[in-house]
Amino acid sequence: MGAIPTFGGVAFDCPDPAALAGFYRSLLEWAEPEIAEDNHWATLVDPRGGVRLEFQRVAGYRAPEWPSQDTPQQAHLDLDVTDLEAAHQRILGLGAKLLDDSPETFRVYADPVGHPFCLCAC
Repeated sequence: MGAIPTFGGVAFDCPDPAALAGFYRSLLEWAEPEIAEDNHWATLVDPRGGVRLEFQRVAGYRAPEWPSQDTPQQAHLDLDVTDLEAAHQRILGLGAKLLDDSPETFRVYADPVGHPFCLCAC
């Protein structure tokens, strides 16, 4: 590798890395996550290349409160879809929670431990 970094991954704090990795594996239809022996870290690898999604156990984890800033979201994922309605039904079945469906071109959800993310048909 040279002196210029490449974007490797995004890590999420959570109470159960394997469970949250399993949610995103199902959502994105990626391969099974790699789980650390101590179960404190899980990694999902995009099979087409690109970034990794990583999950780390945090004691006393507190979920973001969206849209309140009392416990801020700090970051969120934007996931592109071409059929917003079909994707909406699918992710609710996987355990996501709808937070806001008022915009016409995207919807805001929370994953099973509260991290906000958007489905975008923009």
